[in-house]
Parts: sequence; structure tokens; C-alpha cells
Amino acid sequence: MKETLTLILPLLLGWVLDFVFGDPARLPHPIVWFGKMISFGEHRLNKGGHRMAKGAMMAICLILLVFFAVWGLKRLVPNMVLWLILDTLIVFYCLAGTTLIREVREVFLALDRSLDEGRQQVARIVGRDTSQLSAQEVRTAALETLAENLSDGVIAPLFWFALLGTPGMLAYKMVNTLDSMIGYRTERYKDFGCWAAHIDDVANYIPARLTALLMVIASGRLSLLKFVWKNGRKHASPNSGYPEAALAGILNCRFGGPHIYFGELFDKPYIGENDRELTTADMRTAVRINRTSEVLMLALTLVTVIFL
Repeated sequence: MKETLTLILPLLLGWVLDFVFGDPARLPHPIVWFGKMISFGEHRLNKGGHRMAKGAMMAICLILLVFFAVWGLKRLVPNMVLWLILDTLIVFYCLAGTTLIREVREVFLALDRSLDEGRQQVARIVGRDTSQLSAQEVRTAALETLAENLSDGVIAPLFWFALLGTPGMLAYKMVNTLDSMIGYRTERYKDFGCWAAHIDDVANYIPARLTALLMVIASGRLSLLKFVWKNGRKHASPNSGYPEAALAGILNCRFGGPHIYFGELFDKPYIGENDRELTTADMRTAVRINRTSEVLMLALTLVTVIFL
């Protein structure tokens, strides 16, 4: 019972902190440190020969470093209160539900003011070139990101918490950060970031599909599962297409199409067929689906921790 409480309390407290405050902008964030570590290694290793091997070595070492650093630190902390505080902070830092929703809302508000402001705002949350996006493309990019990052920023961290506790949760964030920084098929990263991308694919395989299922349940339209299964496989990523397909089905809209990343054109397949104009009402529906899915996953994680 005592061991179960040491998992439940940090999970609930960390989730409440994220729900209320979002990412702590004025406090040091481990993801920023992860980014600096990855950038340091990439600039020194991503050159010369054997780039794939060097990228694999860096990715695996960083993931294991994070996992065992947290695992070891928890065993060095003798005080139960300090242990709970540490775990609560890790959960707080690993969840990004409120910040994601806040950023997407800001995109729609900025777009109401001007197209340029909308492009600048959406550039904060997507990796593609936003300088030439139309208003419809800005809205589409924001909602695609909302769906995809529900998996990466909420469902997957909770999934790995349920399996491996806070060491696994934070190690997953390193996996995700590696993929977001070097997991691209561009000339610079296609070899060096190959392993980072594949590790992320494995880590997100179940969470992405679970995210889509939770979104469909949250919508109350289980008939959409067939649509998700058909369209989720169209994405270039083995995982991202499923949450995007779920939201496209719920909103009866179309996602995907050509995008520019790092100056290179990537022609992504379309998900959905109804190329209708997206609205602020669609954003509100998507936010409600995200929040409901998040609560469902929190409940599922608590049940897993308590009974397994």
C-alpha cells in the first residue's frame, strides 16, 4: 500500500500542477537540458564516417543515462517527502497538456488578428516552414499538432509512467526530444538521426494507437474506429497518423498534404477527404477531446498502478 501511494500521489499532484500552470517558463526545464545535451553531441559526432553508428550510440547512451540517473537518485534520497517531491516534479515537467492547448488557442487568436501573427504563432509549435502558409494551413497545422502531441506530450508519458515509473517517464521524454531534434530524413540527419527516429517509433507504437482510441471514446462515436484504422496508416510516420486520423474523423476535415521542413519539401498523404474550412469552433471541439482523453488516460494509469 505504501509503495502504491508513492506512485499515486506524485502522479496526481504532478498532473494537477500541469493542469493549473502548464510548463513552468521561468524555471529550469529538463527538456531544455536534454536539448543542450543532444545539440552538444550532434555537433561533435555528426560528421565524417559511421554517422549512423555514432547517432545510435549517442541516442542509446543518453536514454540510459536519464533512466539510471533518476533511478539512482531516487535510491540516494533517504527521505520519503523529498522522494515524493522529486517524483511530483518529474511528472509535472513530463506532462504538456495545458501548454499544448494554450499554444493552439493562441494560434487561433493570433490568426484572428492577422495572417502574419498566426504564422508566427504556429511556428512555435511546428517544425515546418510557416512563412507561406494560408490561414487554413495555419489552422490545420495547429490542430494536427494538437492531436499528435496529445500522444507525445500526455498519453505516452503516462503510459511509460505506468510501466516504469518516473525513470521511464523521463527517459521517454529524452526519446521524444531526440526524435524532435535529429529524427528527420533530411540530408543532415537521415543517417545520424536514424536510430533516434526508430527508437521513438517503438516507444510511441502503443501510446499513439491508445491516444486515437481514447479520442474516439471521448467523442462518443465508436464508429470512427474504422476511419482511424484506414487513415492512420497513410501517414509517413508509423504512429502520428493515428491521433491525427482520430481528430480528422471527429471534426470531419482533412489533414496532411505537402509541407516544407528545413528547406526540403515533404509530400505527406492526406488524412480524411473533407477539405472544408476549419474554424475556432473546431479548435474548441479539439481541445475538449484532448482534455477528456487526458482524464481518461489518467484514470487508466491510476488503475494500472493500483491493481498491477
